[in-house]
Amino acid sequence: MSSPTPIQNAPGFRPIAPGNAEKANRDLHTISLLVRDAPGVLVRVAMVFSRRGYNIESLVVSPAARHGFSRMTVTCSGDPAILEQMIKQLAKLVDVVHALDHTSSDRYETEIALIKIRCAGEERREVLEIAEHFSAKVVDYAAESVILRVYGGSEKLDAMISLFSDDAVVELVRSGKILMTRALEVT
Repeated sequence: MSSPTPIQNAPGFRPIAPGNAEKANRDLHTISLLVRDAPGVLVRVAMVFSRRGYNIESLVVSPAARHGFSRMTVTCSGDPAILEQMIKQLAKLVDVVHALDHTSSDRYETEIALIKIRCAGEERREVLEIAEHFSAKVVDYAAESVILRVYGGSEKLDAMISLFSDDAVVELVRSGKILMTRALEVT
């Protein structure tokens, strides 16, 4: 059985340079939706983004505090005026209770990443030092690799990932941003 080809070797693959990741984060909007937990809701929400030509950067769906409802956290980039129209359209969907843009609100946000790093021998020490600096946890050791789990703000994750060479990062999975407004304001 052959192992899968690393994405870095795929035709047309271009890693995001650290400077570009910071620029992309400046234009990102984070939207939360409280929706009914019903089949097809995700497709109807995704269609609103698709019709306006918005690319969804990340999407997290989880059960809400109230039974029968789900919370969606969508991260996307684009023209703020069009985004405002999209939020109004999302709020009009039958299964959407409310839709809010949290880009400028007082909020706590985080995401989780799993990073598989190719390392052996002396390289491992450097990887572990970087992991310690970013409070990442080693969740798997193998002869020639480790898997790190790190959580925090997107900028922290971008900074940590940028310290590893493209050849060292074998796989990367990010959860996407989740957030909650501070104090008693509803998310």
